[in-house]
Amino acid sequence: MALLEGCRHALEISVPVEEVNQETERVVDEIRQRVRLPGFRPGKAPASLIRKRFQGDIRQEVLEKLVPRFLQKQFEEENLNVVGTPSIKEVHFHEGEPLRFRAEFEVAPEIQLGEYRGIAVPYEEPKVSDEDVEKRLEEIRNQKAEYVNVEPRPLEQGDYAVVYLESLSGVEGEPIRQDEVMLHLGSEETLPAFTENLVGTSPGEQREFDVVYPEDHGQPRLAGKTVRFRAEVKGIRRKELPELNDEFAKDLGDFADLAELRDNIRKSIFREREYAAQQEAKTKIIDKLVDAHDFPVPEAFLDRQIEANVERRVRAMAASGVDIRNLKLDWEKVRTSQRDQAIRDVKASLILDRIGTAEQIDATTDEVDREVHRIARQERQPVAAIRMRLEKDGTLGRIASAIRTEKILNFLFEHARKEAS
Repeated sequence: MALLEGCRHALEISVPVEEVNQETERVVDEIRQRVRLPGFRPGKAPASLIRKRFQGDIRQEVLEKLVPRFLQKQFEEENLNVVGTPSIKEVHFHEGEPLRFRAEFEVAPEIQLGEYRGIAVPYEEPKVSDEDVEKRLEEIRNQKAEYVNVEPRPLEQGDYAVVYLESLSGVEGEPIRQDEVMLHLGSEETLPAFTENLVGTSPGEQREFDVVYPEDHGQPRLAGKTVRFRAEVKGIRRKELPELNDEFAKDLGDFADLAELRDNIRKSIFREREYAAQQEAKTKIIDKLVDAHDFPVPEAFLDRQIEANVERRVRAMAASGVDIRNLKLDWEKVRTSQRDQAIRDVKASLILDRIGTAEQIDATTDEVDREVHRIARQERQPVAAIRMRLEKDGTLGRIASAIRTEKILNFLFEHARKEAS
């Protein structure tokens, strides 16, 4: 076996002439059984005539049978973990001679694990202040607010305007049409153009105006666009907040009083921050592992990773309203721009897999079952039906893989050396 570059290798394969002749005879006989030639009963045409009439077909079928068989045999003999599809070149196939060909292929890299326990990583236990609790409590209070209709009058700063909106130009695909959107005039979440053009209007009045969306707007469909809208004011509302008392706490759930609600909020914020801090620490651990391990990555793995990354981005764009039917991707440019990140992603995946194998970390049947039950509850479907679907589309295997990866990352975090940042 010859090493070409990185994970790419080559093999020169020779198939003995006896094997070639035997396979050729089998192929000739198969063709004789299935073809119909004038003047001959099925299966009775002379082999010489079959060889002459179907020379190209015989050659192709013999190659299709012998090349994979002998290539796989060589892979097994040399214990090669081949990835992707081999490329077959320099085929030498002549009557009365051995079949010779060259196969170029990639193999999974051999990873020599370095030290992965005790990796130094910045991490501090999160803290939750009284101010954090009160801020979250106020957010919950705002979520429970009621909006009361106000007698018709000209809109003012601070009003909640109920508006019919329709885009007239500037938006690709289907126009924006919202029968009843509520805009808080003058607030940070409302673009200034809406406030400037709606203040002073009364219910029943219409306005047409342009809205310039910032480049970093949350909806890619609108980011950086200038959209012309027709707006009709339908009403005005006033925001009324509930009182912060024990009754408010009881209405939110199984809380005895406001103090218990505050305690629950404190714990919830702590869990959120702890999760975020741990995820950040795990990301740093992965980065250090990737930097500490130098090995080539198969192009087949990179292509698969880049495709997965692009697919996730396209799904996110579609979810945000972008018409992906008009999306044209230059695959070579995408591959070039995504290559460095894909290399790191693939290396991280391979390293974590090796650590999982070394530490005998796997997803248990119970862990996978719990996730299947969670999905079934979420989708309100029978567990058996969900499991059948997940097995059929390959998702069950991905669920097990994701659980295993998370367990490996938890192991690495538990054994990391946490240092104050």
